[in-house]
Amino acid sequence: MLLIRWHGHSCFEIADDITIVTDPHDGKSIGIPTPLVSADIILVSHNHYDHNSVKTVEKEGTKIITDGRKRTIGQILIKGFPSYHDESMGERRGENIIYKTIIDDISFVHLGDLGHDLDDKTIESLEDIDILFIPVGGTYTIDAKKAWEIINKIKPRVTIPMHYKIEGLSLPIAPVDEFIEQSPLPVLRVGNEIDIEKTEIPSDPEVWVFTL
Repeated sequence: MLLIRWHGHSCFEIADDITIVTDPHDGKSIGIPTPLVSADIILVSHNHYDHNSVKTVEKEGTKIITDGRKRTIGQILIKGFPSYHDESMGERRGENIIYKTIIDDISFVHLGDLGHDLDDKTIESLEDIDILFIPVGGTYTIDAKKAWEIINKIKPRVTIPMHYKIEGLSLPIAPVDEFIEQSPLPVLRVGNEIDIEKTEIPSDPEVWVFTL
């Protein structure tokens, strides 16, 4: 059984015997609660303060991953794909790493702070994905409209929106409403966390919206 828990913004906890944390923030710097989790593996998509607060969730022996090199840690496969934080090849906000992770036979893709459409080669590399974490708040990343264009290309079984305005968040980004309104797929509100096994991944695509 695999646990998925949202800690706000782009920070997710994915855990079985090993706990992975994506793009950790410290909470107080962006106006939301501090993530209360200790990570075995931390994935950092880019070096901005609201995504790289490894000290908040690290412990002795934590593996911190900040590059796209393919690697296996225990039974977990991790591979990164280069991308950008903006539409001008990183000139404004720098580079971004898309992480593909396979744990308990469930494939995840976390797009980080993706700021542009994806080319065909990257889309092909991200096919056959169970769960996609995608930013939808605009301003610093793709917005709801662009997010749906990318979802329709990748065709994940489950889409989880992230990086959008919630209560307390001090960043000027859009709430999740527009993304939900544009959804051609069933939208499930799953609370703060969910337990999932490979056999429970829906065969027909769904959107899961987490709350903090």
